[in-house]
Amino acid sequence: MSEEQAIRAVVHLYVDGMAFANEPALRKALHPRADIIGNYQGAVEWMTRDEFISAIVEEGSAPPGTIPLMEIELIDIEGDAASVKVVDEFAGMRFSDYLSLVKIDGRWSIVNKVYHLHR
Repeated sequence: MSEEQAIRAVVHLYVDGMAFANEPALRKALHPRADIIGNYQGAVEWMTRDEFISAIVEEGSAPPGTIPLMEIELIDIEGDAASVKVVDEFAGMRFSDYLSLVKIDGRWSIVNKVYHLHR
C-alpha cells in the first residue's frame, strides 16, 4: 500500500466513524492527543479527541445504508507528515476538514483537525 493509500484509508475510517458514530474507528483514526478546532455556532470550539468522540456518539449514527460524503480535495505528503482537505457531512451539516497527519510507529494518525462549517 502506498503512503497516499494508507492516508486515504485513515481518512475513510475517520469519515465513516463520524457518520456511523463508530467510537473504535474514531479512536483508531485520531491520535490520543489530537485537537479538533473550528468555529461552531458563532464561537470557537476547541475539543480533545475524547470530547469530539463523545459529541459524535451523542449525536448518533446515520441510518444504515447511508453512503457518507467524503470528497478528498487535497493530499500533501512530505516524509512522515501529511495534510488532507476533505469535505464531509455530519448531522446534516457540511464541513471542510483540514487534517494534519503524522506517521508514528509506521502508522498514519490524525493529530489535528481544523474545520470550517459551511453555511
